Amino acid sequence: MSTATSGNRPHLRILGIRGVPAAHGGFETFAEYLAPYLVQLGWQVTVYCQQDSGNGITHDQWQGVHRVHIPVNAAGAAGTIVFDWLATRHASRTQDLCLTLGYNTAVFCALLRLKGVPNVINMDGIEWSRAKWGPLAKAWFWLNERAGCWLGNHLVADHPAIKQHLATRVRADKITTIPYGADQLHGLPTSPVLALGLQPGKYLTVIARPEPENSLLEIVAAFSRQPRGVQLAVLGNYSDANPYHRAVKAAASAEVKFLGAIYDKTVVQALRLHCMAYIHGHQVGGTNPSLVEALGAGNPVIAHDNAFNRWVAGDGSQFFRDVESLAEAIDLMIGDRKLSQTMKLASLRRFKDGLTWPSVLEQYNDLLAKSMAKTS
Repeated sequence: MSTATSGNRPHLRILGIRGVPAAHGGFETFAEYLAPYLVQLGWQVTVYCQQDSGNGITHDQWQGVHRVHIPVNAAGAAGTIVFDWLATRHASRTQDLCLTLGYNTAVFCALLRLKGVPNVINMDGIEWSRAKWGPLAKAWFWLNERAGCWLGNHLVADHPAIKQHLATRVRADKITTIPYGADQLHGLPTSPVLALGLQPGKYLTVIARPEPENSLLEIVAAFSRQPRGVQLAVLGNYSDANPYHRAVKAAASAEVKFLGAIYDKTVVQALRLHCMAYIHGHQVGGTNPSLVEALGAGNPVIAHDNAFNRWVAGDGSQFFRDVESLAEAIDLMIGDRKLSQTMKLASLRRFKDGLTWPSVLEQYNDLLAKSMAKTS
């Protein structure tokens, strides 16, 4: 196995995701940007990738990044846990610096500690507090959050409020705040929007998992209070077998368009760029990728009023606490074009103030270089 450097090249191993390029979520997208960026700066980077089937570990290269493919026969959460254990065990045979994205299986990091392998952990959000989890899942996440705080050599918080929370578990100087990033969008075609039956500039978007803590029912109900003359484009999987999903759909007026889950990045980006505003209902979490991406698209933002969203979206956005205040914000935004333009410019200013990928990736490079220096 390799050592921490090859010649003068530092070696980073990325764990905690299913692989690159991204196919599953925010951490995968982040790794898709970070890994090639570090390679260009002279790092060696290895990313562990979960494979659904196979007879053994295989290796390949992607954009200069070394990928280790680990086959796992189990599906769902069980498969992810098995994969995380196998990836951690593989990384523990080296002395390379590790970056673990998320703390969902942080107990496995005890093996890295035992072997003296340096490990930086991105602690994500306060997962155990989410209403969607049952008691067993909440206990698992709570224990792993504690384990991550203790076992990581250094921690990354993606939001100042997350750092404040983690500082109740470990000393504050063990935690560095680095937010999530996004691309600035411009010049995208309108054809994907038109193909979905929407008119550019004549719809609002909401992109979120349909769960109570993401305020989907409040958003749809507030928008549907009266005819708007524009549409609300709702992205996400909605099942008639789910009572909450049924309630959201039942609250919708004819101007609400449920688009289903869309995984084509070019389509989602076009939807963002050409909408008249973005509504963000997340009530918990740190720096939410969807909100950062809306700012990068220059969307006027109407967000749920909490400390997480206020810091990310900035003072130029509007905020709501309930159906009534959201309906008023929608009325104001649709009826006042000058306000809409002011909010758009405010979103772009906030985005450029530390939420661009170049800014985020540079901060990670600096932190990882310092972590590497401590081990050499």
